[in-house]
Amino acid sequence: MHRFCIGENDAGQRADRFLMKACPSLPKSLLYRTFRKRDVKLNGRRISAETFLQAGDELLVYLPDDCFPEKASVSGATVRLPSPEILYEDAQIAVLKKPSGLPVHADDRGSDDTLVGRFLQHLRDTGAYNPAAEQSFTPALCNRLDRNTEGLVLGAKTAAALRCLNEKIRLGEVEKEYLCITAGVPPKPSDTVTAYHRRLPGQSAELSEVPRAGFREMKTGYTLLGTDNGLALLRIRLYTGRTHQIRLQTAALGCPVLGDARYGSRRANAACGETGQLLCAYKLTFAFREGEGPLSDLRGKQWATVPAFLSRYPALAACLKEGCMNSE
Repeated sequence: MHRFCIGENDAGQRADRFLMKACPSLPKSLLYRTFRKRDVKLNGRRISAETFLQAGDELLVYLPDDCFPEKASVSGATVRLPSPEILYEDAQIAVLKKPSGLPVHADDRGSDDTLVGRFLQHLRDTGAYNPAAEQSFTPALCNRLDRNTEGLVLGAKTAAALRCLNEKIRLGEVEKEYLCITAGVPPKPSDTVTAYHRRLPGQSAELSEVPRAGFREMKTGYTLLGTDNGLALLRIRLYTGRTHQIRLQTAALGCPVLGDARYGSRRANAACGETGQLLCAYKLTFAFREGEGPLSDLRGKQWATVPAFLSRYPALAACLKEGCMNSE
């Protein structure tokens, strides 16, 4: 028999999902057979796999103790990573700035240095996260950016914050705005463009101007902030979250993101000496609707940053009007 005392970061999830996280080596077939045999009890009562857990619950699983190996002691990362740049932090969340070239999570290049790794190291250093004390939860990042895209990323420090942020993002209540430099000028000074998107595994994304089977709607708003020598500075608002959406849509408009090797202009990239896309997730706004929740005090809060690449283009940097950078 194994006993679990459900903590705040374990609450709010189904019993089967908790056990899959808490006991990753336990075979799913054995786990669900245990539920079918009614050998899982919550506060003394037999339960089904779909039962939700609450903080303070006692969960008993009737299986031999060797099915639940002791958790290995965690002393932290074996390689010391650089500290993340943090714009805001409280007990629930952090707003981090990812530099260009740093992956959010480990990718096929095999880098030991990731933004999530820096985030977890920071939380261990400050005492906000003790891996050995957690049964099923690991702090996580809630939005991701391509390796060569810089900008703001939201980190959740608690399970309640993670659930809330993921739901707010799904509902469109976390507004994301981007700045990019493009090779060429868009056809209109401001527009909201609807197209259709498909991404097949291992292939570049595709855009269609009309609905097609297998394509999903993609909606992008942009505003031209300024131009210089055939380059343009755009502010972009995403209404959907498709893979490579901004890079694909600007290319379709005839003004690809400068430095973009996949969808961009090789000639313009070479002429400007850019090898990574000049794209930054520069602003996040918590446009939460009315209602209670662990992050309700942050309703209306906004964070913004200035892209590092603008330092190489002073004429375009000067086009950032005062109203474009509304920091908290």
